[in-house]
Amino acid sequence: MKQSISKPPETFSPHSFGNKLSRLLWGFVYVLAFRWTPRCMHGWRNFLLRLFGAKIHRTSRVYPKARVWLPGNLIMGPYACLGDDSNCYNVATITIGGWATVSQFAYLCGATHDSESVAFTLIPKPITIGERAWIAADVYVAPGVTIGAGTVVGARSSVFKDLPPWQICIGSPARPIRARGVSAEDYQESADSPRSDS
Repeated sequence: MKQSISKPPETFSPHSFGNKLSRLLWGFVYVLAFRWTPRCMHGWRNFLLRLFGAKIHRTSRVYPKARVWLPGNLIMGPYACLGDDSNCYNVATITIGGWATVSQFAYLCGATHDSESVAFTLIPKPITIGERAWIAADVYVAPGVTIGAGTVVGARSSVFKDLPPWQICIGSPARPIRARGVSAEDYQESADSPRSDS
């Protein structure tokens, strides 16, 4: 008696032809004109990212070894930073607020899969990193997470839920351990104070 073999579920890519074509072209540009550039050439890399749809401020800093899955889903505020070897898997929009830093080897994961689906259907979810936040080295940020303004996430932490603003957070899962000693008002006061060399 022959044993029946179940047919694997048919799967279809959720990505449009335009999405695939854009990522293909971006892959070539990334290898040929982005990754090898000197670290100081932020303006050139910003130009290339904007060419593929990124909405990034002219002062944003994306370092040459940073990986961006789809530039059209990247938003960066003034002086926002994506460090070398960080990975921005932005299947959904990833927003990095002004003066926020994403350090080396951090992984921003903008999609998950439906574990109850036989096809493990892709579920894109946006990530938002607030102004003046710092995502330290090797941090994992899960799909759909919002990290509050001014929050520091310690190295090698894993963030699965939203984090409040102006906190120090560590661990896996990351949790606030204490409030930061500064706030948005401190930055404003610093900006309003006269420069010492003036």
